[in-house]
Amino acid sequence: MRYSGKLAVSKEAVMLFKGLMVTRVMPSFYIFVMLFSLPLNALALVTFTCKIRVKKPAVIYMSHLACVDLLFTLLLPLKIHYQLNASDWVFGEVACRVLTAAYYCYMYCSILLVMCISVDRLLAVALPIASLTWRSPRKATCVCVLVWLLALAGTVPTLLVRQTANVKNVGVTCFDVLQRHGFSMQFYLYLFSIIPCIYFFLPLVVILVSYSITVYVLCVKPTRLTTSSSSSHKERRAVIMVTAVLIEFVMSFAPSNGTLLYRYVHLSTGGNKAVDTFKIYLLVVCLGSSSVFLDPLLYYYGSSQYRQKICSALRCREAKRANT
Repeated sequence: MRYSGKLAVSKEAVMLFKGLMVTRVMPSFYIFVMLFSLPLNALALVTFTCKIRVKKPAVIYMSHLACVDLLFTLLLPLKIHYQLNASDWVFGEVACRVLTAAYYCYMYCSILLVMCISVDRLLAVALPIASLTWRSPRKATCVCVLVWLLALAGTVPTLLVRQTANVKNVGVTCFDVLQRHGFSMQFYLYLFSIIPCIYFFLPLVVILVSYSITVYVLCVKPTRLTTSSSSSHKERRAVIMVTAVLIEFVMSFAPSNGTLLYRYVHLSTGGNKAVDTFKIYLLVVCLGSSSVFLDPLLYYYGSSQYRQKICSALRCREAKRANT
């Protein structure tokens, strides 16, 4: 329905866009995420790319993941301004498409890179000798390039379809209100009903299988009398790391992708009462962004090279302070 050249939405939708949750709570959370994510991911990216000389496949995957998180964090001020401005977008159509595409690119890249890390860990634990030729730095770099290309391909629909809408009593919204007219929009809705299955649920199966086998191998690995306490500690640390990564992955991406899939299936089949679903989607997307500052904490716990570089840097600072 249109009103004076503007789209008319329900009173519930207007209250949602201008309510306390969207205009205050969510921007505050995004600011919190940005303040923690920016220094942590910048430190991780510098450490992985400049400080660690031996580039193992896991280091390459985690450096790309840090880059993805950092790029997404740098775009958060646009999202924060949009919601603080009561869902009135002032940066134009192109910027809206870029921001929307950046979010999906971040999500798809993160999911695919975590999948690569899970497969790499499985090969390192289950086939430590046989997989040496497969787990070379050059091949890991090629896999990362492929991940970026796949993630960018998944964002093409957001760049081709108009994302802004002039809404009565709200203003210009960005991605929040879709104008469902014509074949292109129906194609868009059907396509985004399929994409979560390809970019989330399929990688989720791979990650669950890989980490399940990894934990199984670590737990049932026969202990010998010559096994040192340090190796047992490493195995326990590896099991905890795998479990933590799996929990973070499921908590960050499962609710948003599940809600996204439901929302687009609902819209593509002609459903109109999607305010409650969209409210839930906004919340889970907001909470899912916490992965950008949780990832660096997992780097510290999961990568011995990363821990050594950070600890050595802290010791150098303490030594300099003691000498001054």
